[in-house]
Amino acid sequence: MNAPVPELAARAARCAERLREADRLLLTSHIDADGLTSAGIATTALERAGIEHDVTFEKQLDRSAIERYAEEGYDTVFFTDYGSGQLDVITEYDAFTPVVADHHQPADVEAEYHTNPLLEGLDGGSELSGAGAAYCVARALGDADEDVDNRDLAALAVVGAVGDMQTTEGELVGANTGIVEEGISAGVLDAAKDLAVFGTQTRPLPKLLAYANDVPIPGITGDRNGTLRFLDGLEADLRADGEWKTWAELTTEERRTVVSALVQRAIRTGVDADDIEALVGTTYTLTREEPGTELRDASEFSTLLNATARYERADVGLAVCKGDRGEALREARELLREHRKTLATGVNVVREVGVTRADNVQWFHVGDRLPETVVGIVAGMAMGEDDVDAGVPIIAFADKEEADSEDIDGEAVKVSMRGTPRLVERGLDLSAVAREASRAVGGDGGGHEVAAGATVPKGREEDFVAAADAAVGDQL
Repeated sequence: MNAPVPELAARAARCAERLREADRLLLTSHIDADGLTSAGIATTALERAGIEHDVTFEKQLDRSAIERYAEEGYDTVFFTDYGSGQLDVITEYDAFTPVVADHHQPADVEAEYHTNPLLEGLDGGSELSGAGAAYCVARALGDADEDVDNRDLAALAVVGAVGDMQTTEGELVGANTGIVEEGISAGVLDAAKDLAVFGTQTRPLPKLLAYANDVPIPGITGDRNGTLRFLDGLEADLRADGEWKTWAELTTEERRTVVSALVQRAIRTGVDADDIEALVGTTYTLTREEPGTELRDASEFSTLLNATARYERADVGLAVCKGDRGEALREARELLREHRKTLATGVNVVREVGVTRADNVQWFHVGDRLPETVVGIVAGMAMGEDDVDAGVPIIAFADKEEADSEDIDGEAVKVSMRGTPRLVERGLDLSAVAREASRAVGGDGGGHEVAAGATVPKGREEDFVAAADAAVGDQL
C-alpha cells in the first residue's frame, strides 16, 4: 500500500501497530476544524479496524487533562492535532502509552509512537495539518486485503488543512498535495481553479461578492448596492426564477463572464496586480456531498465545523465528520447561524473599543464582551476594516472565564494573533512570537506562523504587547 506522505510512512506504521495492540484506548483531539477532522478520520479508521475506543475533546491540552487520562485507566491514549508540544508533560505519566498524530512544534522529548511532519523536515504550518497526520495513521491502519484503505478519508484531511489556513497562494502545497491526489483517485475530492472567495456553494451572487474581502475591489467589496449594479450590468443570466444564483449554479461561461468583469473592475480601480491574481485559486470540492451545501466546499465545511467547536459542541462537529446528515447537520447549521451573528457583533465591538498601534503590531481588547473562542476569527476579520493596517500583525485579547494553565494563578486572558501570508514570506512567525512574549509575562502560547494564541495573566496585556512588538520587529 502506497503511503500518502512517504516521509511519515514508518512513523505512521508504528503508531498504527500500537493502536491495534491497545487494550483500552482513548482518542483525544483539539476542538477546531483541524482537530475535529483529525478526530473524524481517526475514529472512523479505528472503527473500521475493529478497535474499540472512547473519544474526548479539549479546548487546550494541559496537565489536568493528562492527569485525568492517567487516572481513568487507559493503557493507550491517541492524541490528534495536539500532543507533540505537551510530550514533556505526557511522558511524566507512565500509566498509559501515548500515540501522537500532530503538526505543532514538538517538545524536546523522544516518543516511540509519534507522527509529526516537523520530525521529518516537513513544514507543519503549510505542508501538513493535524488532520493530515491523522490521515497518515489512518492509511496505515487500513486493511488492503479487505479493500479498506481509508483513502476516502482524504476529503476530511483536506477540510482540516484548509480550515487550518494551510493554503499558499490559493492552493494546498507540500505533503498536502499527496493527500489531495489520493482523494481525487478515491473519487471523494475534486481540485480545480475557480473564483477564490468564501461561500461559492451557498451564498447568492450579490452576497458572495459584497462579503468577499480577501481582495477588496472598490464599488463591490462591502457595497451591496454597488455589487447589484455590477451584476446587473453583465451580459449573463445570473438569476433563476427571479432569485440570484449561487456561484455553484452558474455555467462555466457565466463564471468566465463574472471573473472577467471582476478583473477589469479591479484593474480600473487600481487594485494591485498580485491581489488581482489572488482572485482565482484552487477550490477543493467534496464530490460525494450534495451540491449547494456547506459540505460540498472544503472552506465552507471547515467553517461549519469551527462553529460547532467554538460553542462547545464538538460532538456535533464529529458526528457531521462521520457522516450524520440528519440531526447533527441541522444542529451544526443552527450553530453556524449563531456563530455568524456573534462575528457580526464582534466586528462592531472592535470598532467600539478601537485598535491601538504599536511600532510593529496593533492590538485591541474586548474584555468580556465576546467569547474567547471567537476572538481570533474577529481579529482576522478586523484586518479588513478601514482603520486597521492589513500589513501589520494584529493581537486580540479577551477575558477568560478561568485560567486553563497550571502556570497562572487567578484571572487569565486569552490572546489571539493573526498575520498574513505576505508577512510570513517576510519572516513573520507568530508561533515563536506567542511563545516568547507569553512566557515573558508568566503565560504560555504557540500555534502557527500566520496564526497563534496564548494565555497570559490578566493585567499583563500591555507587557505582552511590548514583548510581541519587539519580537515581531526582530523578525521583520
